[in-house]
Amino acid sequence: MNRNPIASPRPTRYNPEMRRSVQPPPPVTSDLLSPQDLQIRRLGECHVPSPMDLSSLFMEEEDGVLALVDALDYQKYRERGAPVPVFEPAGPREKLFFNPTRITCGIVTCGGLCPGQNDVIRSLVLTLSLSYGVSRILGFRYGYSGLVPETRHEPRLLTRDVVANIHEDGGTILGSSRGAPSAKDMVDGLVSRGIDVLFTIGGDGTMRGAHALCEEISRRDLPISVVAVPKTIDNDLHWVEQTFGFATAVDEARRAIMAAKVEAEGAWHGIGIVKLMGRHSGFIAAHASLANSDVNFCLVPEVPFTLDGKGGLLDVLEQRLASRHHAVIVAAEGAGQELIPRDEEARDASGNVKLADIGTFLRNRVQAHFETRGYPVTIKYIDPSYIVRSLPANSLDSTLCLMFGQNAAHAAMAGRTDMMVSYWNQRFTHVPIALATRGRKQIDSSGELWLSVLGVTGQPTSMVGT
Repeated sequence: MNRNPIASPRPTRYNPEMRRSVQPPPPVTSDLLSPQDLQIRRLGECHVPSPMDLSSLFMEEEDGVLALVDALDYQKYRERGAPVPVFEPAGPREKLFFNPTRITCGIVTCGGLCPGQNDVIRSLVLTLSLSYGVSRILGFRYGYSGLVPETRHEPRLLTRDVVANIHEDGGTILGSSRGAPSAKDMVDGLVSRGIDVLFTIGGDGTMRGAHALCEEISRRDLPISVVAVPKTIDNDLHWVEQTFGFATAVDEARRAIMAAKVEAEGAWHGIGIVKLMGRHSGFIAAHASLANSDVNFCLVPEVPFTLDGKGGLLDVLEQRLASRHHAVIVAAEGAGQELIPRDEEARDASGNVKLADIGTFLRNRVQAHFETRGYPVTIKYIDPSYIVRSLPANSLDSTLCLMFGQNAAHAAMAGRTDMMVSYWNQRFTHVPIALATRGRKQIDSSGELWLSVLGVTGQPTSMVGT
């Protein structure tokens, strides 16, 4: 018996043999991408005419988006006689796998809060209902736990009226959580509620959960599509030029840095320390430092530093104060973790190693260093992390969210699954989740971005003391 009174019948035209003809991509066997690495799973052939009247604007299946950016990358493929890798382009298709009027869609938001989550939810609901005529869209509450009926987090029926103004607020109207129940329990929940398409909005942990869902769905030969929308305020997902929430985070971080500068300049030997988000990748810290041009030291996880010794941070900071009498330090939360004693085994609900607080650690060590030298300083410490996370999206992020949501809806209606919608090489694309979660995007310490940071801060290329 269906446990949810608002569930509807499933489509009956699915042929499991059709699904088996599309195999998941094989593991990487070299440093080159193969066509199989970029292949998108499909539930089957598309026979349902799209209700959208777009005539020549439908995507051509023969089209492709180049996965490579640099000429040297192309040279490697040419030298080995390998085909140049291309992503499947995102966008509406003329023929659909699902009959939109007969399906139920679900949306779930997972992980930490991020500006723009409500914008994506709104975009999905409006596109599904207005462009495709989907009448039943359920919002699962409090992350993946909401997929399991036993948690008693009843899903919310999402309509145009419900989502009309949610983009004006930060956070997510569905709530969120970290971690996930077993894939078996989650798929049981999808089946019991008659879900045909599930949209997941989250970062790499959410993506891995979505991939596990797809594996269980595939094992059962179920016609359920899972399409992921990339959400990480740190902008650290591979094969995405920029994730939503990042631009808003940089805007707000810039304001925090401005406050730190004012405080630092307002005292003799004043030091402003700002801690920003960035567990493994320092993109927010780097871009906010560039936006201000008032930062003297930018510390990121990708570039190691030490505190003590000649040429270490404390030594260089002392030189800065002697010449300019104030300094501004920006630290990504994952910077300098090797300097702080912590429990290496402690993890959060998503399985991430719990980080030590680099901000308070720096504040205390800097204070102690100058006290022992009889060198009075005034330190102001600012941590805007939760303010940044809870903001509504700015105009740039809102636009990106809208287009992510639209293209996720197009992909799902065309029977794509186990994939992430992305923006790459100036085009919206489809990226297999397995490829998106294979690594992590980080700052190249010898690349243009970090070179620009070094130029604007004036900090040494290395702050490893001897």
